[in-house]
Amino acid sequence: MKQLVQEPSSFELDEKQRQVMLSETGSELVEEMLEQGGHLAEDSAGLYDPANISVVHHINQALRANTLYQRDKDYIIRAGEIMLIDEFTGRMMTGRRLSEGLHQAIEAKEGVEIQPENQTLASVTIQNYFRLYGKLSGMTGTAATEAQEFLDIYKMDVVEMPTNRPIVRIDDDDEVYRTAAEKNQSIILQIEDCYRRGQPILVGTVSIEKSEQLSELLKIHKFEIDGQKKTGVPHQVLNARYHEQEALIVADAGVPGAVTIATNMAGRGTDIQLGGNIDMRVLTWRQEQRGLGIEVTPEMAAQRHKELAGEIADAKAAALAAGGLFVLGTERHESRRIDNQLRGRTGRQGDPGHSKFFLSCEDDLLRIFAGERLDAIMRTFGVQEGEAITHKWLNSAIATAQRKVEQRNYDIRKNLLKYDDVVNDQRKAVFEQRQEFMEATDLSEIVAEMRRDTVIDLVNRHLPPKAYAEQWDIPGLDERVRALLGLELPLVEWGQEEGIANEEFIQRITEAADKRAAERQDVLGEAYMRQIEKNFLLQMIDLQWREHLMHLDHLRNVIGLRGYGQRDPLNEYKVEAFSLFETLQVDLRHNVTRWLMTVEFHYQEPEPAPVAAPLNISEVHLDPLTGQNERAMAGAGLPDGLSAEQREALPISALPAGWERTSRNAPCPCDSGKKFKHCHGALI
Repeated sequence: MKQLVQEPSSFELDEKQRQVMLSETGSELVEEMLEQGGHLAEDSAGLYDPANISVVHHINQALRANTLYQRDKDYIIRAGEIMLIDEFTGRMMTGRRLSEGLHQAIEAKEGVEIQPENQTLASVTIQNYFRLYGKLSGMTGTAATEAQEFLDIYKMDVVEMPTNRPIVRIDDDDEVYRTAAEKNQSIILQIEDCYRRGQPILVGTVSIEKSEQLSELLKIHKFEIDGQKKTGVPHQVLNARYHEQEALIVADAGVPGAVTIATNMAGRGTDIQLGGNIDMRVLTWRQEQRGLGIEVTPEMAAQRHKELAGEIADAKAAALAAGGLFVLGTERHESRRIDNQLRGRTGRQGDPGHSKFFLSCEDDLLRIFAGERLDAIMRTFGVQEGEAITHKWLNSAIATAQRKVEQRNYDIRKNLLKYDDVVNDQRKAVFEQRQEFMEATDLSEIVAEMRRDTVIDLVNRHLPPKAYAEQWDIPGLDERVRALLGLELPLVEWGQEEGIANEEFIQRITEAADKRAAERQDVLGEAYMRQIEKNFLLQMIDLQWREHLMHLDHLRNVIGLRGYGQRDPLNEYKVEAFSLFETLQVDLRHNVTRWLMTVEFHYQEPEPAPVAAPLNISEVHLDPLTGQNERAMAGAGLPDGLSAEQREALPISALPAGWERTSRNAPCPCDSGKKFKHCHGALI
C-alpha cells in the first residue's frame, strides 16, 4: 500500500469530504500486486468480483489509513499502541478504536502489533444519548456560533449573558502570508518580541506535529537580548504527549515572559492566571520538601503561602504592564468555536489581553476551501516575500469559509442523526425486551410463546396456507422440525391424510413440542429449567443484537448507491432496516427454541476440593501489667518446636509443679487474672 500511495495517479483524494478512492490505474496496480501474492479468490473475474468483496474492503481501508490519517495529527504511537487524538481537545482518546478494520490498517501502516478488531455491542449517537435526559441545559462561552444546531437538535435556546467585567482585550485582524515558512518566521519574531518585553504568550496550534515543528524552530532561533546573543527561546509544549504535565504547564503560562505552545485549548478548563497559580506553586513546594525528607508543618505552609503571594502579585503587575496574556493562533480551525475558545483564554475578568491569528495560503482550511483564489489575489496585489495581507474584508472572507465548513459538518451530523433515529426505535424495543428478561423470574410463558411462533413460522413457510397439498414441502418441514425442535414425527404420513390442513400440522407439532419440553423439564427440574431459560434468552438477544448492528453498519455504507436510481437513501434505509429487524425477531425465536429443545445437558460431579494443610498457628497473650507473653510462660520448660496437637498430648506433669491440681474455673496461678481453663489450663 505504501508503494501505491507514492503514485499520486493511483488514487483520487477529496480532502473536503475526507474521501479517497482508487483510480483506474490504481485498481490495475492493486490487482496485479494481489495476483502475484495469491490473495485473490480462485476463478474470480478480477479485483471487483463478488468473491473478492472482503479484499476490496481491506484495500479501501488501507488506502484511507495511508492518505487521510496522519501521524501526530490524528493519532500518536504510545507504548506500541495507536492512540487516537481528539481533534477538538487535542487529548488522547484512551480505549477508543476505529471500526471496520481501519484501526488495524493504521497499525499495519506504522508497523506496531495489530490488535483484534472491536465488535460493537451497543451504539448510540451523542444527540440521542442527551435526549434521554428530561432536562437539558449548559453553560459555555462559545455557544453563539452553534445556536442553530442547539435549537434544531435539542430544542434549546441560546441566551447570551453579559460578562462580569467589560472585555478590554484587543483582537487584531488576521495576518495572511503566501507560504507557511513566511508565516512561521513572523510567528517566531512575535514570540521573541513578547519574550523580550516579559509578556506571557500562548501559541495555539492545530496538531501535535505543528506544535513540535514550532518548538524546534524556537530551539534554534538566534536573537540578542540585553547585549547578549542567545540561541533558543525557553518555552513549554502542551499536547497529548505531555498530558500528565498539563496542570503544571498551564499554572505557569501566565508568568511574565512565559512561552507556551499548545494544541487545541478546548476542554482545558484551567484558567491561565497572570503571575502564576499560587495553589499549584504551594503544592509543588510541598512535593519538593517531601522529596528532601522535610515534614511540612501548617506554620511552614502558611509562611510559604505568604511569600509566594507577594511574588505572584509582583509578577502579575509585571504581566499586566506588558499587556496581559498574548494569544497567538497559528491556523484557523474548521470551527469558529474552537478559535473563539483559544482567543477567550486571554482578557478574562476584565484583564487586558491581546489576540492575533497568523495564516498562510498553505494552511489546510485556506488551501482546501480558498487557496487558489487567495493566492491569485496576493499575486495580483504584488505581495512580496515576508509581507502579509491584513484587512477586515479578509477576516470576513475567512469567517465565511468557516461558516460553510461548519454548515457542511452540521449537515453530516444531522444526516447521521436521521439514520440513527431509525435505529433508535429498534434500540428501545430490544432494550425494553431485554430488561423484561432480566427482571422476570419465570420466563416459561415467553419461551412457550416463542416455541409456538416458531412452529407457525416453519409450517407457513413450507406449507403455505393458500397452496395446494401438491405444492407443500413436507420433507423440508421434516428437516427443519428435526433441527429446531429435535422431534421425530410422521409428517409424511400426516400429509397423506385426506383433507388435512396446515392448521392441523401446527396443532400436532405444537402438542409434540410442548410434550418434549415438559419431559426435559422433568429431567432437569423446574428451578434449574427456569434458570437455563433466562440465561439462554439473555445470551441470544445480546448475540442477535450485535449481529444486527453489524448488518446495519454495512447497510449504511452502501445505501447511498440507491441515490443513483433516483430513490431517497434514507427511505430505503428505513425499509431495509425494518426488514432486518423483523429477521432479528424471527431468528431470536428460532435460536432460543433450538437451544432449549436440542441442547443436551450432562452432569459431572465436581472434583473434591483439596484439603488445606493445617496452619501452624500460635497463640499470644501479653500481660497488660508485665508485658510478657503468658503463653510463652505457660510453655516454659517445654520442648521447643511442638505443634498444637503435640502440646495437647503432653502429660499433666509437663505443667509447673502443683499447677496440675488447679480447678479449671479457679484463677490461674500465674496471676493473669484469668480462669485457669482460659490460661495455662488450656494446655491440658
